[in-house]
Amino acid sequence: MKETLVPFFEPRSVAIIGASAVPGKPGCEVIRNILANGYEGMIYPVNPKGGRIMEIDVLTSIEGLPPDVDVAVIILPAAATAQALLACAGRGICHFVLASGGYAEVDEAGAQIQEELVRIIREKNLYVLGPNTSGHTSTPRSFTSTFFPQGKIRRGRVSYIAQTGNFGTHTLKYILTGEHFGVARVVGLGNKIGIDETDALEYLGADPETVAVLIYIESFKRPLEFLKAAREVTRTKPIVLLKSGATEEGRQAAMAHTAALASPDRIVDGMLRQAGVVRVSNYTDLILAGKVFSMLPLPAGNGVSFLAPSGAMLATLSDLCVRLGLDIPPMEEENVKRLQDISPSYIRMRNPVDIWPAALSSGVEAAYREGMEIVLKDPAVDAVVPVMMLTRETGVPDPAFIVELAKKYPAKPILVTFSGAKECMDEYKAFLEPRGVPTFPEIEQPFEALSILVKCRRAMTRTR
Repeated sequence: MKETLVPFFEPRSVAIIGASAVPGKPGCEVIRNILANGYEGMIYPVNPKGGRIMEIDVLTSIEGLPPDVDVAVIILPAAATAQALLACAGRGICHFVLASGGYAEVDEAGAQIQEELVRIIREKNLYVLGPNTSGHTSTPRSFTSTFFPQGKIRRGRVSYIAQTGNFGTHTLKYILTGEHFGVARVVGLGNKIGIDETDALEYLGADPETVAVLIYIESFKRPLEFLKAAREVTRTKPIVLLKSGATEEGRQAAMAHTAALASPDRIVDGMLRQAGVVRVSNYTDLILAGKVFSMLPLPAGNGVSFLAPSGAMLATLSDLCVRLGLDIPPMEEENVKRLQDISPSYIRMRNPVDIWPAALSSGVEAAYREGMEIVLKDPAVDAVVPVMMLTRETGVPDPAFIVELAKKYPAKPILVTFSGAKECMDEYKAFLEPRGVPTFPEIEQPFEALSILVKCRRAMTRTR
C-alpha cells in the first residue's frame, strides 16, 4: 500500500473541485495555502462559474480536467461528493482528499452517503483520505491540501497521523507561530473510509524525511495490521501515540467526532506495548514529542541530572523524575568534588545540583556553564535539564554557552527550562531553539518530554 500513497505526498498536479474566489471559503483557502508553500506542480481549480482564481484559470467542469491529475481535493457538500468522485474517476484520477463533513459522524442520512462513497471506492479502486478531514501536508514537496489558513508550513523531521483536523489546522498553526520546529508530513484521516492509520504508518515508516511518527487516534480500523506495521516501524523509528476513548465519556465524544468505535482501553495498552509504541495521555505531549524529536537524539539511558536555583525545585522535581521513570544517579566522586569546588563550603553538592549558591559566588553564567559541563561529563548522566533563573537584576547569561555544550556533547540531550522574568525566557527560547536546543516554559515539561524519549529508546531496543 505504501507505494500507492506516493501521489498524495509527491503530487505533480492537483485538482480543486469546489474551488472558490471568495476569501475565507475552504475552496479559496486551499489554493492560497498551496501557492503560499511554493508548490511547483499544476493546479486545476474547478467551479461552474469559471473565471480566474489567484491568476489561475478555472475549469467549468470536471470533464475538462486533463487525464493525468495526481490528486483531487473535493470540497463540496456531502450530498454532492459521490457524483464528483465518480466524475473524477472517469477522468482517470485515483487519489482523493474528501474535505467536507456531514457523514456518519452526523446522522443516518450522512451514514448512507458515506456507504455510497465506500461502494464507489471499492468498485473504482480509488485511494481516499477522509471524508471529514482537514487534508494533508507534505513539506518536502511544498504541498498541502488543508483549507485552514496556514500560509507557509515549516519543513521539519517529524510526521503526524491524526484522526482529527487539529494537527492540520489550529495545532499546526500554533507550532508554526509559537515553536521552532516543523513537520515532514501530516495526514488527516477523518472518517477513514479509504486510507487508514495502518496505510499511513507503513508509508511514513519507509519515508526518509520522517524520523519519528506521532499519532492521534480514536479507533483502530485494522488492529492486527496496525500492530504488525508498528512492530516493524519501531525497529528504526519512534512511534508516540495518543488514543482517546479511555473513558466512557471519551468514547462518546469520539463517536460524535468521527463515528469511531473505540476499543477497550486495556486491550489497546497491551497491543501498543507489544508493538513498541509509546502511549501518551495528554494532547500537549504530541507537541512536546514533536519538539524533542526534531532537535534531540534519543538518550542512551534514563539517567538525568538537573541544575536548579531552588531547594524546593530539587525536591519536587526529584519526585517527578521517580514518577516518570527517570533515574537521578549518583555521580563519580571526582565530579562531585568539582561541583563542590565551584560552590560555597556550606553547600553539600550532589546530583541533582543546587546551582544558585555557586551562581552567587562565581556569577550566573560561570556557575551554570561549569556545572553543566561537569554533569555532562559524568558517565552515569544521559541527559541534563538546567533550570535557568533569569532576571535582569540577577543577570541573564549569554545562552550561546548552552549551544556550545550541546555541540560538545551531542549524544546527551539538553532540555532547558526557566524561572524568572517572562521576557528573558522568551529571549532564550528565540535564541536556543533555532540552534537545536529545546526550551520549555513550564518546569515539569522537559522531564515529561525526556521521559517520552527514554520510553522510545527502550521500546526500540526491546527484545523482539
